[in-house]
Amino acid sequence: MDKAYFKQYYRLEREHWWFKARIQILAAVLQKNLPTNTPLKILNVGVATGATSEMLQQFGEVTSIEYDQDCCNFMNQQSNLQIQQGSITALNFNNHSFDLVCSFDVIEHVEDDATAAKELERVCAPNGFIFVTTPAYQFLWSEHDVVNHHFRRYTRTNFSKLFNTELLTPIKKTYFNFFLFPPIALIRIVLWPFQKNKTATQQSQETDATRFSPGILNNLLYQIFLFEKALINTISFPFGVSIMLLFKKKK
Repeated sequence: MDKAYFKQYYRLEREHWWFKARIQILAAVLQKNLPTNTPLKILNVGVATGATSEMLQQFGEVTSIEYDQDCCNFMNQQSNLQIQQGSITALNFNNHSFDLVCSFDVIEHVEDDATAAKELERVCAPNGFIFVTTPAYQFLWSEHDVVNHHFRRYTRTNFSKLFNTELLTPIKKTYFNFFLFPPIALIRIVLWPFQKNKTATQQSQETDATRFSPGILNNLLYQIFLFEKALINTISFPFGVSIMLLFKKKK
């Protein structure tokens, strides 16, 4: 991927309605559940262009990992994050190294998702937290998943089963992006039969980054999604476009 793509994605993470609302929802969950008496040692795996790492800095010292070396190079020139190249299936850290281990919309990109989950568990310290998100429901599979090289989408149940509940206590298990689920599901189900016949070149040229433009619709969708921030700590949504899990590791 060239520098122009990463510039587009950098803007996307900071201006697109989904990214902007999601990051505030994630922060709200952490603010409610993390200890506040001391800065945490945090690992963020699969950071892309770093918006989630910037958010996590309010909770402590963040180590940022990204698989794509070109993305690391771009971000290390663009920002002060100092992103390291690494793989979620072979994290280059000792056991029990971090108080908070995060991986937002990464595991669906990994063929060996069980190993990815075990690695997150391994580097999390006793009494530490693991916070992960992923796309929901295989029937929502669309061009978006193909372009982004996803292996699968999950239900809350089968995503939870990746993690060892003998080792981890669930704190929060919920779907989110609940209110926009009906229109998103309708669009994806209706359009996918037409999209899947496109060539790989056509699909790769039609990413969210190339289609995005800010405006009234972007702001409206942002406000609808952001409304979940006020609810996320008091209810668990019964369905949604995405899933979040927050675990606390036992002693």
